[in-house]
Amino acid sequence: MIEVAGLHKAYGSAPVLNGCDLTIRRGEVAVICGPSGSGKSTLLKCFNGLEPFQRGSVRVDGVEVGAATSNLSELRSRVGMVFQHFELYPHLTVRENLCLAPMKVLGRSREAAQHKASELLSRVGLPGKVDAYPAQLSGGQQQRIAIARALAMDPIVMLFDEPTSALDPEMIGEVLAVMLELAQDGMTMAVVTHEMGFARRAADRVIFMDAGKVVENTSTDAFFASPTTARAQEFLSRLVSH
Repeated sequence: MIEVAGLHKAYGSAPVLNGCDLTIRRGEVAVICGPSGSGKSTLLKCFNGLEPFQRGSVRVDGVEVGAATSNLSELRSRVGMVFQHFELYPHLTVRENLCLAPMKVLGRSREAAQHKASELLSRVGLPGKVDAYPAQLSGGQQQRIAIARALAMDPIVMLFDEPTSALDPEMIGEVLAVMLELAQDGMTMAVVTHEMGFARRAADRVIFMDAGKVVENTSTDAFFASPTTARAQEFLSRLVSH
C-alpha cells in the first residue's frame, strides 16, 4: 500500500529525512513515533506529496508520488489526511464541510453526499451536530468532524498527523476511540502520535524515528517488550515515567 525507499528530504542545507525505508501493508495500522524534530510529520506528508523530497521514492497504491507524470490531486482524493489543527472551513456548517469535496471532486449528488455525511456523523458519535458551525464545537468534536470529512471521500488509506496534540486531555479519548474503531474495521492507517496507549491497542507495527531516520520498524509487541536501540528505550522510559 505505502512503500518508501531511500527517502531524503532537506530544507535548504538542513536535512530532515536521511534515507528512510518502510512498507505499510493494506489493512495495517502503523504508528510513527519518536522525539520532536525527528522527521515524523515530514515523512507522513511525503506520503501524499504535501512535502516534496529530493531523493528516493514513495509509492502509494502503486502511484509513484514523486513522478512528474503522477496525478497528485487524484491520489490525495483517495488518501484521507487528518491534521493537528482540524482545518475545517469555519464559514461552513458541519454538513457543508462533509459534503463539499465529495460533490466537487467525486461528482456525488447533494442527496448522496448528505446521506453519507449523516452516516459518518453517527459513526463518529455526533449525529446532532449536522447544522453546527466549527466554532460551536469543542476541539474533540471538531477533530471527529475532521475524521468524518476525510472518510467522506472513501479513502484507501488514512494519514493522521498528531491528531490529539492540540486537544485538552479529556477530549483525547473521544478522538482515539473513533480512530481505534477505524483500525478495528480494517482501515489502512499511518498515525504520527505520542499516544502510546493507542499504539499498544491499535497498531500492528511501530515505526520509531530519530534524527530523520527510521531506527526501529517492528511489531507493536516487539517494540514495547524489547526495543533494540538505546534511543527507543530512552524514549519509552520517558513516556512511561510521565
